[in-house]
Amino acid sequence: MSDFTVLATNHTSFTVSSLDRTVAFFTEALGFALLSRAPRDPNAMQRITGVTGGEAEIAFVQGPGHRIELIEYKNPSERQTVDSQPWHTGFAHVAYDVDDIDAAVAAAGQHGFSLTGEVYVIDKGPNAGRRVCYLSDRDAIAIEFIEVKSA
Repeated sequence: MSDFTVLATNHTSFTVSSLDRTVAFFTEALGFALLSRAPRDPNAMQRITGVTGGEAEIAFVQGPGHRIELIEYKNPSERQTVDSQPWHTGFAHVAYDVDDIDAAVAAAGQHGFSLTGEVYVIDKGPNAGRRVCYLSDRDAIAIEFIEVKSA
């Protein structure tokens, strides 16, 4: 047993190459609210993340039941995009329940996200009978849509 209690999930974070583009995706395509957007002090970023000279701007967006943090580093200059694939150890994604998966895929497509596979009906587990798909963008942000139809 642990000596502490996890009270809640505060947020999930993605490092992105364009805060403008990614905030637009979350607010325009997914309907999230922009909570804040501001530059961060490089000293604070180094103390928190260990990144020396990590000049960054951070935005928080809020969707149903979950907050997303988006970080765009201005430096260090040796930034690179991770080649993250579903079979790579450490791969992560965020899954969203949607009422119309086809409309969600189309909206995401207008913001640079594309299917990594296909829309597929799950046959086992807690999402059995539901249509699901994975999408990603040029920053390797991976999301999953799960279609949940009203009863």
